[in-house]
Amino acid sequence: QVQLVESGGGLVQAGGSLRLSCAASRSIFRIYAMAWYRQTPGKQRELVALIGSGGSTVYADSVKGRFTMSRDNAKNTVYLQMNSLKPEDTAVYYCNARRGEIVYWGQGTQVTVSS
Repeated sequence: QVQLVESGGGLVQAGGSLRLSCAASRSIFRIYAMAWYRQTPGKQRELVALIGSGGSTVYADSVKGRFTMSRDNAKNTVYLQMNSLKPEDTAVYYCNARRGEIVYWGQGTQVTVSS
């Protein structure tokens, strides 16, 4: 079992920045892909960014050039640096760990971007 705990959400003005953190309860990054998803009411959860076990990253088109995902293996923590935030980035952001059919989710952290 793996617990994922997100932090760093909050309220920010458009154009501002936030950094989300996701701490895993044990060392898994070398065998699990880690990802950030987001969800708004009435919509499906969507992939924002992913970092594979080998370290390669993938971003949704809507956040390319603005968001950066990284990981610190020593701290068992992944990050999502969000710059140039837009009101449409407002959502609950979830951390995800996946290895084949094994999937873990964090509890989510709210990000609100005011215009």
